[in-house]
Amino acid sequence: MREGAELHRDAVVLDAHCDTLYAIMEGQREDLGPSDIGHVDVPRLRAGGVDVQFFACWIPSEYKPDRGLKAALKLLDIAHLELERREDILLILSRADVDRARAEGKVGVLLSIEGGEAVEDDLAYLRTLYRLGVRSICLTWNQRNLLADGVAEAETGGGLTNLGREVVREMNRLGMIVDVSHLSEAGFWDVLEVSSHPVIASHSNARAVCPHPRNLSDDQIRALAQAGGVMGMNFSRLFVDPKRHTLERVLDHIDHVVELVGPEHVGLGSDFDGIDETPEGLEDVSRMGNITAGLLARGYDEESVRLILGGNFLRVMERVMG
Repeated sequence: MREGAELHRDAVVLDAHCDTLYAIMEGQREDLGPSDIGHVDVPRLRAGGVDVQFFACWIPSEYKPDRGLKAALKLLDIAHLELERREDILLILSRADVDRARAEGKVGVLLSIEGGEAVEDDLAYLRTLYRLGVRSICLTWNQRNLLADGVAEAETGGGLTNLGREVVREMNRLGMIVDVSHLSEAGFWDVLEVSSHPVIASHSNARAVCPHPRNLSDDQIRALAQAGGVMGMNFSRLFVDPKRHTLERVLDHIDHVVELVGPEHVGLGSDFDGIDETPEGLEDVSRMGNITAGLLARGYDEESVRLILGGNFLRVMERVMG
């Protein structure tokens, strides 16, 4: 569809989560250069029309509970080495940097942390991560940490700790995006109570479409939207549909969110390089244009498509990061 391809090239396309830095740290890849391994590299980001990619620093289990900062620093070092070596990527520290990256023909790199273990028990570490370019933190992975309970701890009913509340407030003050993906449901509600800024669920789908605890309930989606937040559609089989792992099923999740709260609160959060299987039609980041074509085929208007592709996350970035 020619008009779909043109719209995709013209729109700001943003993917709010990938685990490519961890793949490099583990030796699965050498760098962000061309590769036939995994799902994300700079050439494929360009081919997929992706303007901004959130690169997560995932804290592996062997670094928990007390070496989270070490893991984060190793991953951030990989990112900064790539930023120094490559002339076709640009570190995103503010909303204006997105426009600069596009004007210079570069892919924007936003650094995020996946796991509050990186903060350990000291707000000084949080501020240091900010100075190193981190602009978003997913407060937990699946387990409990010093900030909150993860979704795998849901039976405890635990949410944010007192330290977790302090971290959210300090992230608000610094201009860092709070990410509630992987957080327990109690923690989700605590974050919405504490945060003075919109928050995101960078890579979470709709539980009504696929009943997995990592996906958000309708009540959570409504609350996230009421607070001005955005959720990014995850491409994992577990969260899309274990039986129908396809582009069309990803679009079903988008449809559900739009029916609930409108097109202003949904985006893309692929989880590329963090998932073993990809949906049919979304085999890697170079296929992102299929999202645009699929939305247009379902009758979405151009403005709604632009919001879903990246405009909604840009709104949160501007509000939080400036």
